[in-house]
Amino acid sequence: MSYGVVWFKRDLRLHDHAALNQALATGPVLCLYLIEPSLWAQPDASAQHYAFIKESLRELAGELKQCGGRLHVRTGEAVAVLDELFALAPFVSLHAHEETGNAASYTRDRAVACWCRQHQVRWQESAQFGVVRRLRNRDQWLSHWETHVRAPCHVLPGLQAAHFQPGPGPRQAAPDAQALGLDAWVPPQRQRGGRSQGMAMLEDFLLDRCRGYRGGISSPLSAPTACSRLSAHLAYGNLSQREVVQATRAQIAHLNAQGRGQGAYAAQGLTAFLSRLHWHCHFIQKLESEPELEWRNVHRGYDDLREPDWNSAHFDALGQGRTGWPMVDACVAMLRETGWLNFRMRAMLVSVAAYPLWLHWREVGLWLAREFLDYEPGIHWSQLQMQSGTTGINSTRVYNPVKQAQDHDPHGVFVRRWLPALRRVPDTWLFEPWRMPESVQLACGVRVSVDAPAGAPDAWPLPRVDLAGATREAKTRLHARRAQPEVRAAKAAIVEKHASRQGRTVRRKPATAPSAQLSLDLS
Repeated sequence: MSYGVVWFKRDLRLHDHAALNQALATGPVLCLYLIEPSLWAQPDASAQHYAFIKESLRELAGELKQCGGRLHVRTGEAVAVLDELFALAPFVSLHAHEETGNAASYTRDRAVACWCRQHQVRWQESAQFGVVRRLRNRDQWLSHWETHVRAPCHVLPGLQAAHFQPGPGPRQAAPDAQALGLDAWVPPQRQRGGRSQGMAMLEDFLLDRCRGYRGGISSPLSAPTACSRLSAHLAYGNLSQREVVQATRAQIAHLNAQGRGQGAYAAQGLTAFLSRLHWHCHFIQKLESEPELEWRNVHRGYDDLREPDWNSAHFDALGQGRTGWPMVDACVAMLRETGWLNFRMRAMLVSVAAYPLWLHWREVGLWLAREFLDYEPGIHWSQLQMQSGTTGINSTRVYNPVKQAQDHDPHGVFVRRWLPALRRVPDTWLFEPWRMPESVQLACGVRVSVDAPAGAPDAWPLPRVDLAGATREAKTRLHARRAQPEVRAAKAAIVEKHASRQGRTVRRKPATAPSAQLSLDLS
C-alpha cells in the first residue's frame, strides 16, 4: 500500500497543520520528526532550544497516539533517514511546511528536494507563515499575508479514523543534549514547550494580560507579563500564526462590542499586538528573499566597517554580563536565567554591542541566538542588521543604557533584582556606579575597579569604554560610510527588495529609503 510521509519541523502541532491535512487526504501517512546532528552542531543552536522541542514532541506524540497514530522520531541526517525508510517501505510523497531557517537547514532542504526527484517522490510544501517563496517584489506582499491569515484554519476531520502508517523499526530514544555536542546549560526559568502551554498562554493574554500591553512592553519590569509570551510557541509551531491572528481579531471584535472602558483599552492593546504579527512575517520574508543576510551585510557598502576592529575582550565582557553598565549586565543576567528578554532590552543589547563596543553583528547574533529561547532566524538576523545600521535603509537607532535604565527602571528594581552586588548602591549612583565616591563605595560594599574579578561579591567592573565618547565616534564612522556616494546610490535596490509597502505609495524605483524605524515585540 502506498503512503506519504509527513515531516514535522518547526510545526509541532496537529491543529492548522496544512501538510498533515493534505497528506491524510491522499492516503495513509507516516509522521516523522528528525533530530539532525548537523543542524544541532550549528553555532546558533543551544540546549534550551532542544529541551523546548523535546517537550513539544512528547505532547505531539501523545496527541497522535490518542488518534491511533505514532510519531516516529529518528536521529540522523535527513537524506540518510529518508533513504532508510524508502528502502524498507517505499513512499510516494513527502509533506512538510516551508521553513525559512538558517543556512544549514536551507542546504538540507535543497538536498532533500534533490533526493525526492531522484526517487520520484512528490515533495509538497505548504506555507507556514505569510511568507512567499520566490517573491518577485514587495508590492503585493501585504495582500499575500492577509490572504494567508484570513484563510480558514486547517481542521483534520475524522482524525480518529485516519489511517496511519505503522512504520518500520522499534522506537528510538532521543539523544541527550550532550550527545549532540550542545552546552549543558538550560535557563532554569525558561518557558516550557508544548501546544497546551501555548494555548494556555494565548488564552491568558487575550482575556487578561493584553490590558498591560500598551505601555507595558518596554520596561523589563512589566514586560514579562505585559508581552504575549507567545514567541517561542510561534517559533516552534506549537501554535500557528493564523490561529493566533484569528483569535486576536475575534477578541478585538468582542471587546469593541462592549463599548468604552477597560474593554476598549484592551482592544487597543490587541490591535497593537496584531500589527506586530504582521511585522513578524515582514522580517522573515527578508531572510526568505535573501538568505545571505544571515552572514553578510544587507548593504555591501558597509563591508569591512567593523570587521577589522573585532575586540574579543569587549565581546567576552558583554556575554558574561561584565560591561560595567548595570542595565546591560542585568539584562544579560535575566537572559541567562530565563532565555527571554523584551524587545527594547534586546535592541539595547545589540545597540551597545554595535556602537560603543563596536562589535560586528554576526558573532553577537550567534551568541544571542543561543540565548534566546524564541530564536527565529528570519526575525533575528534582520533585526541584528537593522539595529547595527548595516541595512542601508533604516535610520540609526542607538540606545543609551543609562537613559534606558532611568526611563524603564527608575527606582532600580530590575537592576537590583538581577545584580545582587549592586543592591546596596544608592539610587543616585546605581546606573553609573563608576561615578561613586570612594566613601560611598566603602559604605555600600562595592569596589569599582578596572580589573574587578568576575564573581567577586564586592567588585564591579569599570565600563569597557567611555560611553559618550565611544558612541559618538561610532556614529561618526557609520555616518561617514553612509555619506559616500556609492553607498547612497545602492539604497534604492534594497528598498525595492526589502522595504515595507505599508503606509507609503509604491514606486517601482524609489529614490530614498523610508526613515521610520520598525518595532517588533511578539514575545
